[in-house]
Amino acid sequence: MQESDDVVCEGRWVSLRYRLYDSTAQALEDHDREETYLHGGFGHLFPKIEELLEGRHAGEKVSAYLEPEDAFGDYDPELLHIAARERFPEALEIGMDFEGIPGEAPDGRIYTVTDIAGDTVVVDGNHPLAGIAIRFDLEITGLRPATEEEIDTERARWGH
Repeated sequence: MQESDDVVCEGRWVSLRYRLYDSTAQALEDHDREETYLHGGFGHLFPKIEELLEGRHAGEKVSAYLEPEDAFGDYDPELLHIAARERFPEALEIGMDFEGIPGEAPDGRIYTVTDIAGDTVVVDGNHPLAGIAIRFDLEITGLRPATEEEIDTERARWGH
């Protein structure tokens, strides 16, 4: 039996509006975000969010509470590094991101500059929300079936 086009299920493009909060109900950003993804475990959303949205309809609102291991992961102190200032561009500011640590073999991580002190730079490879339990307030703003070509494209994009 085929699902109706107005239900979140595998093979549907789902448009969302959402906002993130920490465990004390403080908004982590000052505005809502919007996202459109292909539902069905392609890796674009956290699995617990997809599970929560399954079977829901456009217009529905729902909240999801995620522990760090279900969201951005636990904070890993091993991903905090000190590097020589000379490895970085002259124009350097706290908050700048780099793919890998300049001067080292790429490891596929994004590192954020968290401190600059004299001849050293501190970079952190943890996601900024690592180690934090978060709440997503979500609203489904639209749904549409995906074409076979779109599904194939997403499978290739996410390695399925």
